[in-house]
Amino acid sequence: MKQKTYLKLEDYINLKSFSRATREKIVEAYELAERAHKDQKRLSGEPYIIHPLEVAKILYDMGFNDEVIVAALLHDTVEDTALSLREIKELFGQTITDLVDGVTKISKIKSENTKLSQVENIRKVLFSMVKDVRVILIKLADKLHNMSTLEYLDKEKRTRIARETLDIYAPLAGRLGMARIKAELEDLALKYLEPEFYNDLKMYIDQKKETRERYIEQVKSILYKEFKGYGIRAEIEGRAKHFYSIYTKMKEKDRSFDEIYDLSAVRIITNSIKECYEVLGIVHKIWMPVRGRFKDYIAMPKSNMYQSLHTTVIGPDGKTLEIQIRTKEMNLIAEEGIAAHWYYKERKRVNNLNISKLNRELSWINRLKNWQESLDNPISFMEELQKELLVDQIYVFTPKGDVIELPVGATPIDFAYKIHTEVGHHCIGAKVNGKIVPLRRPLRSCEVVQILTSKNSTPSFEWLDVVKTSHAKHKIRAFFNQSILKKEEQKSTDKQKPDSSKDTAKTPGTKNRTKIKRRKVDISVKNEKILLEAEGESNIQIHIAKCCNPHPGDEIVGYITRGRGISVHQVNCKNLASIKDLDKRRIAVEWSSRSKRVYSFKILCH
Repeated sequence: MKQKTYLKLEDYINLKSFSRATREKIVEAYELAERAHKDQKRLSGEPYIIHPLEVAKILYDMGFNDEVIVAALLHDTVEDTALSLREIKELFGQTITDLVDGVTKISKIKSENTKLSQVENIRKVLFSMVKDVRVILIKLADKLHNMSTLEYLDKEKRTRIARETLDIYAPLAGRLGMARIKAELEDLALKYLEPEFYNDLKMYIDQKKETRERYIEQVKSILYKEFKGYGIRAEIEGRAKHFYSIYTKMKEKDRSFDEIYDLSAVRIITNSIKECYEVLGIVHKIWMPVRGRFKDYIAMPKSNMYQSLHTTVIGPDGKTLEIQIRTKEMNLIAEEGIAAHWYYKERKRVNNLNISKLNRELSWINRLKNWQESLDNPISFMEELQKELLVDQIYVFTPKGDVIELPVGATPIDFAYKIHTEVGHHCIGAKVNGKIVPLRRPLRSCEVVQILTSKNSTPSFEWLDVVKTSHAKHKIRAFFNQSILKKEEQKSTDKQKPDSSKDTAKTPGTKNRTKIKRRKVDISVKNEKILLEAEGESNIQIHIAKCCNPHPGDEIVGYITRGRGISVHQVNCKNLASIKDLDKRRIAVEWSSRSKRVYSFKILCH
């Protein structure tokens, strides 16, 4: 390889681990990226090429193949240089081009509304995953390196980026099972969001380092001695908890540094699942387990494929000690998450990883397709994302033993809608572990849930304040929207003449024309002709709200009024924001201009 700069590609990626043809492709991508970024510098003063090299190294260390590494080297070229996607396609093919394009599309969105800009950015991040999850993995590596150099930005930008990282990217890494990346992102974000706390904690942990290491060695010595007697050859690792986990514990329990004793934990790596449980028995034989602190994630894995046994014991010197027990494969998946799929694949060890299970456990990504269709408001999308996808999960059982995954805080109503829409609509009660419970009662992991139904029962408006999942809310809203539309349709039909049966006839004095499955409505607003298309059965009137007077191009939302049809408002309308039952009567609307003088929008009845 030609030495074009003082930086060597070999310092970041071990090229000898690839075939000759693959090496040449990676080198070609590096040289192209170096030429494209020539004379560009980071705010740190370093050559820009360092950034794509660092991103490529992160992904190489995670076990990714040449496609991802090449895309990582080129990921900023289309956005920041004159290089085009067409040129990349000619040199490297469609797959790499799609990866680069996907990362490019997640780039910053220019908007006057900072929050809206951030939310739209996140939407692009998530929806890109539906096509190829590797796009988000490249983005996470990109985010990790950028966070490590955040000190060169001004305070306002540092805070904004750190907050976005903590709220979105770190939890997303966790949802993908990438615990190591998640922890690094959280700690880096904390460094800039709570700098004083971060520095104090770092100083405190450094002071306790020697004491902590002696304690861990004492624990390891005791365990190795016991394991030898049982013929178990396990690896024992002592690890310091990452800063953000300590920070959250101190905040939740309102404790000071001196009151936090469990700054370290022990991880035991075994050779088989059988040994995991044997080791657990040995640990509990040596030290008293703390009641309520044992969790079996081997028998009941998390949705991100995480498996491990967790226990907390009263260890040497009467100190609480957290212990994790898992196999080598489980440890890799726990640290790298979905990236472990490529780690095994590239090392020809696919049989050691249940790929079908991986695809099934990460099926939540496909739910994003439905979200894109059902959540028209970006802010609503963000709220639902944080409530459902980025929170901890529980696992409950149907009476037949099927496992149902739900977010923490989910109720029997959420469970019912997860089973089937009709089960949710006709739900009248629930039994948990054989006992009748209120529909508002949050479910807990390992409970057996049975839904009681009645054909004559229908959803209650109050359910919208009870359910936790976006899926259940969407189905309940759809039910009431349809019911309200039918009532409004009947009112409008009653006002028409008995013989007005033609679906194209326009009734004098009204602003609607009817069609069974699809209708069009002409409305005159300041001499402009606006064409509305409504899907679903309805004769309902539609009008533009006078309070905010939205025009084509404005962001809009529909509100189903009582007796006056659908009122179309701007999304930031103050009058709309003051309506208490807005969520129950809101309906998705959008503009779709087909000419300069004629505009249209669709009213989607979900």
